[in-house]
Amino acid sequence: MRQREKEETALFYIGWSLLFIGGILWLIYQLFPIPFSKLLLPCLVNSTFGLYCPGCGGTRAVAALLHGDLITSFLCHPLVPYAAIGGGWFLLSQSVERLSRHRMKIGLKYRDSYIWAALGILIINFVIKNLLLVIWGIDLLEGISLNL
Repeated sequence: MRQREKEETALFYIGWSLLFIGGILWLIYQLFPIPFSKLLLPCLVNSTFGLYCPGCGGTRAVAALLHGDLITSFLCHPLVPYAAIGGGWFLLSQSVERLSRHRMKIGLKYRDSYIWAALGILIINFVIKNLLLVIWGIDLLEGISLNL
């Protein structure tokens, strides 16, 4: 087995494991609903400097994505829908290819460019949000509440 195939197999099992764990957490939340927003700690960078950190908006983006609001998720943090769509397609296509015993060659292959694209999205998001906040006083996350 080539090194790339080993990496793809590891990513495949990690992805399904994370989905399984997420499903269990969702089930626990459904059985014992607690206000999720009360468990979150404030962002240290935002509360100290008044600027957004590279991860600010990520939790709101996940919440919006779970509620089916792709546009709000993208506005909160574009890395979340990118990772959800890319990761979802990877798991789905790899599952189909593996279930067909590699007769259907549709499995998305791992490439470093996907990670570089994610890093670019993270940096662009960080710069744009802080420029909008500092220069024009536009706070993109101000009116978006965490409704989980």
